[in-house]
This record gives sequence, structure tokens and C-alpha cells, in this order.
Amino acid sequence: MRILFAGTPSTAATVLEGLISSGHEIVTVLTREDAPVGRKKTLKQSPVADVAASHGLRTIKTSKLTPDVLDEIKASKVELAVVVAYGVILRQDALDAIPNGWFNLHFSVLPRWRGAAPVQHAISAGDTQTGVTLFKIDSGLDTGEVIGVAETVIEPEENSGELLQHLSSIGLTLLNQELPKLYAGTHKLNQQSGQESFAPKIQRADAKVNFSKSSKEIENLIRAMNPEPMAWCLFAGEPMRIIRARSINHGVELSQGEVALVDQKVLVGTGSEQHLEMLEVQPASKNAMSARAWINGHSGKVVLD
Repeated sequence: MRILFAGTPSTAATVLEGLISSGHEIVTVLTREDAPVGRKKTLKQSPVADVAASHGLRTIKTSKLTPDVLDEIKASKVELAVVVAYGVILRQDALDAIPNGWFNLHFSVLPRWRGAAPVQHAISAGDTQTGVTLFKIDSGLDTGEVIGVAETVIEPEENSGELLQHLSSIGLTLLNQELPKLYAGTHKLNQQSGQESFAPKIQRADAKVNFSKSSKEIENLIRAMNPEPMAWCLFAGEPMRIIRARSINHGVELSQGEVALVDQKVLVGTGSEQHLEMLEVQPASKNAMSARAWINGHSGKVVLD
């Protein structure tokens, strides 16, 4: 069956590469437009576009499915679409443009964490299990009927980048399992069931650490925001990223946000009896460094906000 693949980031590129290697007939790729990156704002195409180019696939770069784009999609005679983190909401005219429909690989077990950032919200909330869901897209927000689900655990120290890589892998396995059924018309569609929750797009303000929260909540936030946009706090009025940290028990008394080097550990007081041990940080205008190297460069009382 002739497939349109729609996706943008590296996780989607991994799935696209896997589908091509598995022999699926990808004839058209839909991805977001080239975007400026780095301090020089150099235009760079998406990871999905890179994979498409390496295989000589027809590629449409757009963030808006205009009538002209839909005409181009129809002209390619695709029969089915696979969507992985494309980043564009599909209107009904787009849904109607492909005969057998659009099928989204979503990185949660729906209806939990509907929306743009399911992995970050799952880790931040302290979830210990998640998965991927393949569903048929309808006019709602991740509300379509389910084709298949694959579940997995969230490891205690796993961050969002690591979990996304893992979910991409099991998502590819799920697609290879379910796509032949779609081709043959033997697939089953099931209504979503369970308690719904929502995962809106992460804003930079969402990544700011609040030291009045428990150390475990802060650890989860730091894992969730890595690698994007990275958890941060204020030190001496300047933003500082906290890249890695963990919640530990220690007898020393520290006020919220107060930092101390104790037993060669960089500890921060929180809103719980436990402390946050900072492992890796990135101060403003500097490279990432160990928390030990950072604290050794400061004397006197150190407080984070």
C-alpha cells in the first residue's frame, strides 16, 4: 500500500528509517519547513527531511495543509498516512484527502496524556509505566479509535530524550505488527477507555524549578525537561540549567534552595525532608559542568531561586 509518512523530529526520523528498512512503500514524506537553529539562525531541514533525502523520497515541507498541498498529496496517489510527531493539527479536509485515513503513533497509552508533550508530562508526573498507541486520527485531540498499544516501563533515572528513543523503537515494532493488518483490512478499531489526561506543549516557564516542592518532584521535573527545554533556576539573578540531579536522604539541615557541599555531594534544600543532589549543571554563558566543579568556584552561602 502506498504510504505518506508525516513527521518532523529525530524520533520520527528513526521510525521512518525503520519503515523503509522493513520494506513498506513510503512514496511521499510530509514534514515541517526548514527552521533556524543555533546562534547564527542557520536554516536547517528536519531530521525526517534528512532521511527522506537520503532515500530520494518525494518530500513536502509545510506547516500548513493548504488546498495546494492537499492537491499535491492527492496527486501522489497515497492510500494511507502514518504520522509520528508531525506537529500540525489535521483539519477534516486533510483527513478526507487520503482514502484509508491517517494513523498516528502517539507516545503514551491513550487516553492518558493526550497532546503535544506526553513523554515530558508522564515523567514529570512520576509515572512508572507508559507506552505507544497507534490510532486512527479523527477531528478530536488524540481521540481516535485505537489499532494497537505497546506498553513499557519508565526507568527510575530515564530522561525524556532516552525514553523517546525507547518509545520510537517499540513504536516501530508496533507499526510493523499492525500495518500488514491495515493493508489486508483485517485490523480492528477499538474505542479508547480509561481516565483521560492532557499533555500540552511545554513552555520554558514550565521548566523552572520550584525548591518548595519535594526533592522527588524536582528530580522528576529535571528528568522530564532533559533535553528540551532543560530545567532551570536562578543563581545570582542569572538562569542556570540543572541537567542531572537525584533525590537523596541526608541528615544535614538546609533551607529551600540553599546549596551545600556535604560528603562530596552538592545538596540543595527542598520542601521535603529529602535533599536534591545536583550532578550536572550549566551556568549562564558557560558549558555544562559537574555540580562539584560549579560549587568549587563559589564561596560563602549559595542559594538558588
